[in-house]
Amino acid sequence: GRWLPFDRLWAVAHDRARLDGGWGAKANFLRGVTEPQLMAATAALSDDGSTLTLDHPVAGQLTIAPDSDADTALLLDWLGRIWPAELPAPTGLYRADSAHLTDMPDPFISINNTASHRAVSQRVGQDLSIHRWRGNLWLDGLGPWQEFEWIGKEIRIGEATLAVRQRITRCKATMANPETGRRDADTLGALSTWDHQDFGVYAEVTHGGIIAAGDPVEVPA
Repeated sequence: GRWLPFDRLWAVAHDRARLDGGWGAKANFLRGVTEPQLMAATAALSDDGSTLTLDHPVAGQLTIAPDSDADTALLLDWLGRIWPAELPAPTGLYRADSAHLTDMPDPFISINNTASHRAVSQRVGQDLSIHRWRGNLWLDGLGPWQEFEWIGKEIRIGEATLAVRQRITRCKATMANPETGRRDADTLGALSTWDHQDFGVYAEVTHGGIIAAGDPVEVPA
């Protein structure tokens, strides 16, 4: 299995990080669970992958070359507008030698269900952005929580086959509004009414292939 191209390829390390060149645990990096303002940041990669454009309602817009140390000072200045001074200080972008910096060291792809999202929105009592969940793939046309029934089974999306491995347990980062960077919804409280704090599933590619928006999905009967 492999990760989606460019998914979480870089992360911002802080001055207490313990990294050895390979995959690093999320505690080594700046995260939205620590400072919700990070949840309002967006990132867009250029077509050739050489530049990364960051945008934030408070920090503004910044374009850098992510693999160039020359732009580190620009990045740190930009982060300083939203990252609290009392927290471990950012030191720059980190890229692992042969892994992506997802929450798990395994080459997982996160799959979310729009029906489950609507169920959480209804339970919270407000329309929630799907970007709170930071998912890779979104599936439509399912029943709420149907994805949890696929653990240990395979699904097919477009040309690819994926083995569904486990649920995704969520954290306080999902409580922050991705437009404002403020915590305004008790997503974890809503999930707990179903006796869990899980949303979405992790899957691993067992047969690679091209997938595209609107592709059919074959799920276990």
